[in-house]
Formats: sequence, structure tokens, C-alpha cells
Amino acid sequence: MKVAGIGFREAATAADIAAALALCDQGVDAVASIAAKADAPAMQEFARLSGLRVIALQETDIAGEQTLTCSPRIKARFGTGSLAEAAALAGARHGATDARARLLAPRVVTADGLATAAIAERLEP
Repeated sequence: MKVAGIGFREAATAADIAAALALCDQGVDAVASIAAKADAPAMQEFARLSGLRVIALQETDIAGEQTLTCSPRIKARFGTGSLAEAAALAGARHGATDARARLLAPRVVTADGLATAAIAERLEP
């Protein structure tokens, strides 16, 4: 299963989220973010338009997650280097006991900086 972790600023739209995901250039089975972002109008609109399931994560689900990139602002706020990368990893493991996941690449950022995305896949034992 492949999951895109999504991070975005308050001003982002569904189109911004779609643009970030398009930069990853891979199909996914679901998108994931922290609950506050998963419930945001932009994410809900993106989910409606794309038909993708949204996995809402708790901040504790992503805290301490090892990421390929590190934003000092995100590290201070969430305890992980990248919200998108951490959400992708946690989302890929979501609902599977003892599952492991790996990032396929570092996060991507839209040109305007409003949205980020990263893709992780669940590793089967």
C-alpha cells in the first residue's frame, strides 16, 4: 500500500494539494496528515475530487518519526523533521500491527510553498 503524506499551509487549496501530489509522480492508495489538516476544507475537497481516502493521524503518531528532510519549524512543532514524510510513513503503517514502511523519496514542495507531499509504502513481512 502506498500513502501520500500531505502537509500544507492554511491558505492552501485542494488544487495546491493536488499539485504537491502530482510532483511525486506516483499513484497512491490514500493520503494522510494530522487530524487538523485531514479535516481541513482543502483536504476534504481534495479527497472528494480525487476519490482518495484520507487517513487522519494524531500528532503522537508522527512525533519522533525519522524523516529524510528536516524543517526546524516542523521539528519544533511536531517532533519530526517533515510533516509530509512522517505522515506518509505513519499512514502507510496505519491499521497494520507491526507493519514497517519506507519513504520512496524526500518530500516535494509546491513552487508557492503552500503544500508538501511525500510517499511511503508499507513493507510486507
